[in-house]
Amino acid sequence: MTIIPQQNINEKHILSVIDKFFKDFKIGALLKQSNFCKEGGVPCLLVLKYLFRLIFTGKSLFFALDSKDKPDFCKNVVYRLLNSVRYNWHKFLLLLASTVIRERIEKLTSDNRVNVFIVDDSLYERGRSKEVELLARVKDHTDGKYKKGFRMLTLGWSDGNTFCPLSFTHLSSDDRKNRYCEQVENLDKRTVGYKTVLTLQENPLK
Repeated sequence: MTIIPQQNINEKHILSVIDKFFKDFKIGALLKQSNFCKEGGVPCLLVLKYLFRLIFTGKSLFFALDSKDKPDFCKNVVYRLLNSVRYNWHKFLLLLASTVIRERIEKLTSDNRVNVFIVDDSLYERGRSKEVELLARVKDHTDGKYKKGFRMLTLGWSDGNTFCPLSFTHLSSDDRKNRYCEQVENLDKRTVGYKTVLTLQENPLK
């Protein structure tokens, strides 16, 4: 008789929940609307689902790819998904958040409840980073010290009980002396990545 570890049972439950979430909210269709399209290779949907699995099971990409339960693709596939300048992550987040709010959250609250938009400007620290595009020296308003990273400007929706992020952007500094790295050269101006860099530069932090 073989005893099935509790960890395996919990992980199977998590995977079933993730599969249901992707199916209920039509994540594949949202990815296509956000320009997550590939002519061949591993589908973006499969890679994104694997990343969800790592997050909710508390595993790192490095150790997961070296384990017995590793996926049928290498780490470069994951890095290409996360680093592509053509995929519109901002649009995907907005589409997903609006779908969750409309189909799930609003049905649970009263019509008399006041919904609001919240804008938050927090420090996104990258203390160990060295070659991140437009990485800058920014001030942490909580302790008054300057740290390496970005200001993360977030737009969120709330009904007073639930907070759901709608969009975000990382703000750098307009002062070259405060920037550790500059913009990547030869970036296609038609891509989402180039427009994001413009957002970084047009919203300076003194």
